[in-house]
Amino acid sequence: MSAETQPVTGSTPMVSPEGEPDGRRLKLIFSALVMAMLMASLGQTVLATALPTIVGELSGVEHMAWVITAFIMTSTITMPIYGKLGDMYGRKPLFIVAITLFIIGSAAGGAAQEMNQLIAARVVQGLGGGGLILLSQATIADVVPARERGRYMGAMGGVFAFSSVAGPLLGGWLTAGPGWRWTLWMNVPLGLLALIMVLLLLRLPTRSRGGNGRIDVTGMMLLAAATSSVVLLSTWGGVEYAWTSPLILGLIGVAVVAAVLFVVVEWRAQEPVMPLLLFRNRNFLLTMFAGLITGVAMFGALSYMPTYLQMVTGYSPAVAGLLMIPMMGMMLTTSITMGRRTAKTGRYKRIMVVGSLLTALSLVLLSTLHADTPVVLECLYMGIMGLGLGCTMQLLTLVAQNSFSQKLVGTATAGQNYFRQVGATLGSAVVGALFASRLGSLLAERLPAGAVQETDLDPSSLTPEAVGELPASLHSVVIEGYNDALVPLFLWMAPLVLVSTVLLLFVEEKPLETSLEH
Repeated sequence: MSAETQPVTGSTPMVSPEGEPDGRRLKLIFSALVMAMLMASLGQTVLATALPTIVGELSGVEHMAWVITAFIMTSTITMPIYGKLGDMYGRKPLFIVAITLFIIGSAAGGAAQEMNQLIAARVVQGLGGGGLILLSQATIADVVPARERGRYMGAMGGVFAFSSVAGPLLGGWLTAGPGWRWTLWMNVPLGLLALIMVLLLLRLPTRSRGGNGRIDVTGMMLLAAATSSVVLLSTWGGVEYAWTSPLILGLIGVAVVAAVLFVVVEWRAQEPVMPLLLFRNRNFLLTMFAGLITGVAMFGALSYMPTYLQMVTGYSPAVAGLLMIPMMGMMLTTSITMGRRTAKTGRYKRIMVVGSLLTALSLVLLSTLHADTPVVLECLYMGIMGLGLGCTMQLLTLVAQNSFSQKLVGTATAGQNYFRQVGATLGSAVVGALFASRLGSLLAERLPAGAVQETDLDPSSLTPEAVGELPASLHSVVIEGYNDALVPLFLWMAPLVLVSTVLLLFVEEKPLETSLEH
């Protein structure tokens, strides 16, 4: 076992800056991290219930997936960069940069007048959001031993679950009230508050960050090129462009070449952005693939269920947001409960396996939905998914952190989150692209000839209000088209989650460290 992967057995007591008690300082640090995590996770979910209205106002249903995908893609690319630079030079300056970018992107998105402007603003927002998600988790590892970290990571998972409830609710309420633009503008005061908290409260233990090597700029650029190519492939391939088109073939070539060059560069770099030694660790490798699959399942469902509830069942944006509470409420409760249980017992493997099985079960159940399915069953199925995700998400990160020494904790956290976010990107992009493609085809096949001209129906700009005003004959065709375009995709993802379950069976349940190394 290499020095980087050996368990930490010794530690130096943390010295509180300026004579401040450790307990109080930890509470202040955690409050700042919670605010950052809240802001970033709201950025991922708040537009879900507003999406149909945004598409109707700005037009371009063919770009609908990019409103969500753009944020996830850019946050994914930046996570390893934030993780490595945080290990080298410290996390507080990077927090400030990330929050500033997030505020700028939010303000620009709220002012967007067309879909391309909104997507560009989401790119900037994602550049900051990736840092907020990653740095929050890595900073906890700086100040809390792995054995106790479960309760804090569980609480952070709870924050994500809470914001995932608040996001759709706020999105629905704001869309029905002052307008969807406030789903973005609300991040400006929230971001300023987070910035003040980080500036005043975030004080970390002083330790060497190992920042003597050169920044791996080449590796960062190659990672961005490979990630972007994969996302574009998943979004455009077979939908907007044929798989044999020059553009798609070119993207495949770029992804392969960039990935190969990335491995070569990381092998030789003095301070690689994603060290190859990470992939020689069994637990990291298994949880990495499990996290990627979890991201596919979670965001494939979470991103489009509010749209489904509005368009198929006819609920308002606010009610659609309320109907996400069972999923996120179970995720919130389970994440906190399982985090505390892990801190108490030091056991985590069985929890992750059961959680993965529950996630697969929920996808099978969601694939049985119809327009006339009772709302109680819809809530029950989503609650089961929340139960499964709450058992797995934060524990995957905890296992990855516990696999390496303290000097690599930021990089390991970034690697774990990167592949989970790749899964989230692929999940939202592939499900969104397939959903849009299937919807267009089904409506074209099922709508009566001349129906579009007679009713001024524009399939690319459908809103819940427009669907509700359609004649009964057309209304049933449209909602059945939405149902048949989305629901079967859940069943397609279930076997993938079962693969994750099998992988987690091979995780070695190593003891969680009870001390910090500085």
